[in-house]
Amino acid sequence: MTGRATTSDRRDEIGADGGEDAIIGTERVLHVGRDRPIRISTGHRILHHDGKCSRPHGHNYEVAVTVVGELTEEGWVADKGDITDVIDEWDHMFLLEAGDPLVEAFEAAGDDDGVIVLEHPPTAEVMSVILERKLEAALPENVTEIGVQVNETSELCGGSRF
Repeated sequence: MTGRATTSDRRDEIGADGGEDAIIGTERVLHVGRDRPIRISTGHRILHHDGKCSRPHGHNYEVAVTVVGELTEEGWVADKGDITDVIDEWDHMFLLEAGDPLVEAFEAAGDDDGVIVLEHPPTAEVMSVILERKLEAALPENVTEIGVQVNETSELCGGSRF
């Protein structure tokens, strides 16, 4: 037979019958934000820093996520919307370390719903670890590895080696 494969031929090629060539369960990598980063505007300060970063300020962070896992019946490792939902929780929020007096100031001003209190300084490196853990909790069990890179500026980014 010459020419194009029929629909049934193509179905056999991709293993729709569950044979050895099945696609579901195949390990794949999903990149979200690699070439067009997810952007969030977030404020922070590094409480015990000796330089400018001890003052409240903000950044237009760029976040990229890499997820490894097995393909689901939906044909993906994870739903991009589930990933962006987790990251968007920090958009237009102020990240502060527990014990920072600004936490009380936000509360007194009635803006406590705009603050996220972290147990560690809100650096790009810490942010990447916390986002990885939040994604681990939010994504399905077929996901086996998660890496997050947080770019604070064009000069500074923190994340996994992955």
